[in-house]
Amino acid sequence: MEQFIQDDELIRRYQQGEECAIAELLERHKKRVFTYILNVARDRNVAEDVFQETFFKVIKTLKKQQYSGEGKFIQWVMRIAHNLMIDHFRQSGRISTVSKIVRPDGKVTNIFDVIKVEDHSHEDTLVKHQIRKDVRKLVEHLPQEQKEVVILRHYYDMSFKEIADHTNVSINTALGRMRYALINLRRLADEHQIALSA
Repeated sequence: MEQFIQDDELIRRYQQGEECAIAELLERHKKRVFTYILNVARDRNVAEDVFQETFFKVIKTLKKQQYSGEGKFIQWVMRIAHNLMIDHFRQSGRISTVSKIVRPDGKVTNIFDVIKVEDHSHEDTLVKHQIRKDVRKLVEHLPQEQKEVVILRHYYDMSFKEIADHTNVSINTALGRMRYALINLRRLADEHQIALSA
């Protein structure tokens, strides 16, 4: 059985002239990176462009021997992808500011608490599946920074510390974005008359 080679070892080999090492790194991580970009971009053409640009930048940096993130290759690649997405949204004018909408009663309900799938009956499962689909549609209406935090937290299961590191903001900023995202999701659900609990 072939022994698993760590990312850092593949990077070292590539920097010493083994071209096949970069191909293995790309093959290993391409699905995760592309899925992340596509989830944020919601446009396959944009996602493919950003994906190619991400790995072009990765290869360029590795060739110049400027990579120094021992043991954290995938986090570094995801940060590059994230920054390129931000650049893309800035250029296309799609980054909007955080809108501070607070309900009159001041309550913030974490709607994801009510949509965890539990095995009760086939009907319950179908209803909860529909709620998840409805919530996913509502997420698309959020400002970009809020949308990204929601996706990373609830679809990639990242901690707020990981989200903060990944998006290059403080934990408080990441928490704030999630708080406003939940407020906005509740407002959007009310506006679209979508029930968020079965």
